[in-house]
Amino acid sequence: MLIDGKWSADWHPYQKTDEGGRFVRQVSSFRTWITADGAPGPEGQPALKAEADRFHLFVNYICPWAGRTLIVRNLKKLEELVTVSVLEPVMSPQGWRFGDFPGASGADTEIGATYMHEIYTWSDQGFTGRASVPVLWDKKQKRILNNESADIIRIFDRAFQNLTGEPPSLRPQELGPDIQKLSERLYETFNNGVYRAGFAQSQSAYEEAVGGIFATLDDMETRLGDGRSYLFGDNLTEVDVRFYVTLIRFDAAYLNLFKCNLRPIRDYPHLRRYLRRLYVMPEFGKATFIDHIKAGYYSIKALNPSGIIPLGPDLDYLN
Repeated sequence: MLIDGKWSADWHPYQKTDEGGRFVRQVSSFRTWITADGAPGPEGQPALKAEADRFHLFVNYICPWAGRTLIVRNLKKLEELVTVSVLEPVMSPQGWRFGDFPGASGADTEIGATYMHEIYTWSDQGFTGRASVPVLWDKKQKRILNNESADIIRIFDRAFQNLTGEPPSLRPQELGPDIQKLSERLYETFNNGVYRAGFAQSQSAYEEAVGGIFATLDDMETRLGDGRSYLFGDNLTEVDVRFYVTLIRFDAAYLNLFKCNLRPIRDYPHLRRYLRRLYVMPEFGKATFIDHIKAGYYSIKALNPSGIIPLGPDLDYLN
């Protein structure tokens, strides 16, 4: 991570935990929005007007938070409007790196950066924090606009509709409160829950996190058991994107590496079918690279010192 603009290869001393040993995630620092007309974003946040070929997305295929921005970019048909760079999946001693791992984009074309942390210090020379992805970048002003994935997926859903003709549909107004409620639960117990399990610093914090993960999976299995296609019936919503990005990584990484091993997703018949239904959709499938996911997670030396990448698991239920 960066400390006052200087790179520190050892982020572990700075990783926050609470008094019970629970993993605490970093708060996103850049929160400028893009809106259709340039009007301020939620809570009066500063915003720029949506334009074609002005904005750029930095991602990698390992990160679930980056994954959901890629999926929404695909769903909203923004491929020609918002360009993208894919970093390598393996965490280097200087963090995320631009490079030649198969499927990555190669050299950075914005400022000639080698590492993602250079994108951060270009925008803020004294930045302190993790040089995370996704990052939404302004190519005109050469600066980071937003590094909060929850903001970015809502920006992509709504800001560019005048340019694409795509109506905002991932958070329908009539479902807004219900989507928010379920999204918050999924984040706390599942999306972030797997990290709370994997990086727990006490047995009680680990068991609490794992309990929440599998209570959520059990509830979603029941929810999908009535034959519905998506979490809110027949309409694909933002919540499905949020759920998918952790679900698709579960058996490949979190099950064993993060000790979330009570049951694999393949043991949940409704979740298994739901996951496959999303995976075979081009907008989801072309944002999902299992080889990047495994290479990235199993490169975390704190969890896998040998760096050996397992051959399995067999994810035949996705075929």
